[in-house]
Amino acid sequence: MRIDLDFAAVLGQWPLLAKGAAVTLVLTAIAAVLGLAVGIACAWARTRGPLWLKWLAASYVELVRNTPFIVQLYFVFFGLPALGIKLTPDLASVIAMVVNLGAYAAEIVRAGIEATPRGQVEAAESLALNARQTFTRVVLPPALAKVWPATVSQIIIVMLGSAVCGQISTEELSYAANLIQSRNFRAFEAFIVATALYLLLAMVVRRALNWAGPRWLFGRRHG
Repeated sequence: MRIDLDFAAVLGQWPLLAKGAAVTLVLTAIAAVLGLAVGIACAWARTRGPLWLKWLAASYVELVRNTPFIVQLYFVFFGLPALGIKLTPDLASVIAMVVNLGAYAAEIVRAGIEATPRGQVEAAESLALNARQTFTRVVLPPALAKVWPATVSQIIIVMLGSAVCGQISTEELSYAANLIQSRNFRAFEAFIVATALYLLLAMVVRRALNWAGPRWLFGRRHG
């Protein structure tokens, strides 16, 4: 059986693909910043917080890590309106991605914190640093440095998972590919192109984060 491929019919819709890729990157950037902040807060709660806060953070982490992302997305977009909270598709997607990344980042960062030598903490305390200063200046930076590769991998996973956000009409990359194939019926070509673009985005984002993390987050300078 002969198969005629027409990638030109898909690539001719490059403005849609470019917009979808841009939306995917924006969603990922916002989710990465806020999700990492949530993860650090939960990691602190689980390692340094009071008992009730440890229990609350642990419950959040276990709930999110043991449910599918698409269910979390549907809960935010379709479930919250039942409580009178109506969200746009883009905002619902960001919230779901932040919640998801925050739970996974919490465990990654917690592993880094627990790997911090006790001697570093004692040295900070001997210099009269308070608990906040000890955590933010002595414990957290080396902890993040230890787990940064795993954190980057989780951010990439969340970015790729954002493909399901098209199910609630968020105009990201998979939404664009689906829209294109619905117009020209070139589903195979459309999703081959989308796959290649996701691969490219993942490689670029990984390289960018691996380059930026040590320089900006941890204060290291490499020649």
